[in-house]
Amino acid sequence: MLAGELYDASDPELAEARLVARERCHELNHSSPRDEEHRRRILKGLFASGGDTVWLEPPFRCDYGTNIHLGEHVYFNFDCVVLDVCDVRIGDSVFIAPGVHIYTATHPLESHLRRTQEYGKPVTIGNDTWIGGKAVICAGVTIGDRSVIGAGSVVTKDVPAGSLVVGNPGKVIRQID
Repeated sequence: MLAGELYDASDPELAEARLVARERCHELNHSSPRDEEHRRRILKGLFASGGDTVWLEPPFRCDYGTNIHLGEHVYFNFDCVVLDVCDVRIGDSVFIAPGVHIYTATHPLESHLRRTQEYGKPVTIGNDTWIGGKAVICAGVTIGDRSVIGAGSVVTKDVPAGSLVVGNPGKVIRQID
């Protein structure tokens, strides 16, 4: 799965790992906003790295959590979803607005394969990046440092550093840095 090869998502080991992540997300999403110490423990257990400095506004959902690597001072606003069947690497000082979805999971185009298999491609988001509300980052995308992704954009291709991207599909409209 992590290598980007076809796999069976119903594999018992994968199903159990997703269940553990859902339990952690449930605990986080139903925790008291005032209990920062409890939330920090959950975040450290959920993410592969970066749980000690991330700021996250519940609700939040992910497939595994253990494939999410966060830099320092990442901020997730409300209602974010990360499908992390492959690595998701998010740099330092990244702002992720409400309703953003990050997908590493994808499916074969051939219907007979799609019934039982899927695969993934990693996503990388560079330092000092801002992802606008309800944007979608698709499997296999790398977003360069200092970029801004406009609200509602669907990013299907790599984004050079210092770019402003808007639209569906997302297009670079100018350099900003």
